[in-house]
Amino acid sequence: MKILTYYIGVFSPFVKRGSSFFLFFLSVLSLAAQPGDYVWTSAGTNSSESMPCGGGDVGMNIWTEEGDVVFYLCRSGSFDENNTLLKAGRFRIRLAPALQAGRIRQTLHLNDGYVSLSDGQSTVVIWADVFRPVVHVEVNCGRPVTVKAEYESWRTADRLIDKREGQQCSYKWTVPAGLVTGKDSIRSQGNTVTFWHRNPAKTVFDVTVAQQGLSADAAQLYNPIGNLVTGGRMTGSDGTARRYHHIRITLANVQGSTADFEQTLQATEQQINVSRDRRASRRWWQDFWQRSYIEAGGEAAGMARNYTLFRYMLGCNAKGLWPTKFNGGLFTFDPQYADSTSAYTPDFRKWGGGTHTAQNQRLVYWPMLASGDADMMPAQFDYYRRILHTAEVRSRIYWGHGGGCFAEQIENFGLPNPAEYGNKRPEYFDKGVEYNAWLEYEWDTVLEFCQMILLAKSYAGMDIDKYLPLIRSSLTFFDEHYRYLARQRGRKELDGNGKLVIYPGAACETYKMAYNPSSTIAALRAVLTTFLETDTAKVYRDMLDRIPEIPLRCVAGRQMIAPAVTWERVNNVETPQLYPVFPWRIYGVGLPGIETARNTYLYDPDAVKFRSAAGWKQDNIWAACLGLTDEAVRLTKEKLADGPYRFPAFWPPGYDWAPDHNRGGSGMLGLQMMLLQEAGGKIHLFPAWPKDWDVRFKLHAGRQTTVEATLKAGKVTELKVTPEEREKDVVIDLPRQE
Repeated sequence: MKILTYYIGVFSPFVKRGSSFFLFFLSVLSLAAQPGDYVWTSAGTNSSESMPCGGGDVGMNIWTEEGDVVFYLCRSGSFDENNTLLKAGRFRIRLAPALQAGRIRQTLHLNDGYVSLSDGQSTVVIWADVFRPVVHVEVNCGRPVTVKAEYESWRTADRLIDKREGQQCSYKWTVPAGLVTGKDSIRSQGNTVTFWHRNPAKTVFDVTVAQQGLSADAAQLYNPIGNLVTGGRMTGSDGTARRYHHIRITLANVQGSTADFEQTLQATEQQINVSRDRRASRRWWQDFWQRSYIEAGGEAAGMARNYTLFRYMLGCNAKGLWPTKFNGGLFTFDPQYADSTSAYTPDFRKWGGGTHTAQNQRLVYWPMLASGDADMMPAQFDYYRRILHTAEVRSRIYWGHGGGCFAEQIENFGLPNPAEYGNKRPEYFDKGVEYNAWLEYEWDTVLEFCQMILLAKSYAGMDIDKYLPLIRSSLTFFDEHYRYLARQRGRKELDGNGKLVIYPGAACETYKMAYNPSSTIAALRAVLTTFLETDTAKVYRDMLDRIPEIPLRCVAGRQMIAPAVTWERVNNVETPQLYPVFPWRIYGVGLPGIETARNTYLYDPDAVKFRSAAGWKQDNIWAACLGLTDEAVRLTKEKLADGPYRFPAFWPPGYDWAPDHNRGGSGMLGLQMMLLQEAGGKIHLFPAWPKDWDVRFKLHAGRQTTVEATLKAGKVTELKVTPEEREKDVVIDLPRQE
């Protein structure tokens, strides 16, 4: 990989070959004495030893190399023509005299949302403006120094993509011959470097539309990547020696012309006021940490710390137009450190950039309810709202009925991923279904986001009116589609009890060609029940009456939840028979039938066989929801244990990529559920928390409630419930040790 370097104020760029590092060391990490600071006291050597920093919708990986401060920069929504999520570039800050590598102290100031690097003589402060896409680098020195800022790019020429590298984009393993990542445009002039990537009008969107038989309707489908221009401009001082230097990087994502991109950059630059923007951004982060917290000592200290660090990473995309990606978010690093066989460019990640695997995305967003971060959820909600029309076009064109069909492995433009949809499809195969053994008939994950929307109204008072068409359409699809399929098989569209027949169905990617899968039934029952609190229309009451009961079975004399009434094969290692526990909260602490659900967790042969804390596994959440304290502790500790990289909340790829945001989100959820759960109008505190673990927390609950509590030496020493009238609903539910 060649890296082309541009210096601010220097007119002669030169080619600098990138270095590949396959070995890295783990430095000792320590918490600073001042709460909210996270400190390294030794220098790093490569991007896998980076520290996250960001704000708004911008993320950076910051590290040091021989006294240089280096960082990658990524902005949400920077998709190229193949739907790779591009980094803006690599940036290098070089001081003369240089930072003394042996004395560098690198600090993530969590309370204020910025990173500083200091050797005692010079300090480099890096922060992102929360309210506009601008990164600031401020250098403060006790003596005059010169600063050279460099922009490094690897997209300086069209670059062929090999088959395995296609995992970074929407083509995945179906990369056509000659496919390239198009080159960037870079202009260096005086003390500025401007860089941008412009997508052509025709992109993978057009290829996918044609593949899926929708070309006649292409003009009415949402297309976010055609003619998209992404990039920015770095501006700095003239390089003379002084005590203070300021460098800024302004970013822009614009669908239009290069001139539109330039105008957007200029408009943002004209709005910048460094002192004002610094104060506003730090105030936002300070308020962010007041919303909620989990602080613990002893055996729980590491879990609580990594929970906080990961929540910070999620907060860096609080204002994003696009949701945080499950497969690394804004913080992926050089790919060979995640997988030694993937020595590609810094843009590489597995499972795509514009592809949003719904089963994985959901775990990033569920914990934001209890953490009080509902204002960060519209990025994911609006993602679905923008593609609703496309989902409804699919239902109308393929099947002639209403409702929106959202497939699994869905693109940012609303169609199934083209590789997963299948290029070698039989002519007779249903064009609305992915020709894929894992994904066929799996389209109920959208219901989790519908439920999140409804709960965001309860938790945070969110105005959800603009999302109601999405919820109605998603529910309508299931009712109309499965009645439609029943009419293809026979005369009646409902079973003998007047219930919907969900067949062919899918219990996640695991139990395939399923008849009445429990995960889908639980989803429909839960969303309809919650939705009827908002919309009492008869059509939804009648629909709820048509949803069948969750199937049960008896194994070795124990009643438990069945994955489905019947199924043809097992394809993956999920446990959808426990989805009625989470996300659907039909079984659990304080709810009827908990023994049936516990039997499923403890004795279902597949549930036991599939148990793990890796990646997107949810066993820790289920254990907490069922009051199985020892299991919840064991699995959540494993989830939130330090990752193998220098920053402890950079978890390994699991089933996806590093840093693994599925693991972070499911770890957050498990810890939250150990401390607080709701059931039947009651708020259960400590339902899966060891009585002898000291903890202090503030978490959110439904009906716009917050709970602050302290457990010390087995006793609740502080409890504050807001509003006060909800204190009567609190149940102190400290469990017995198993």
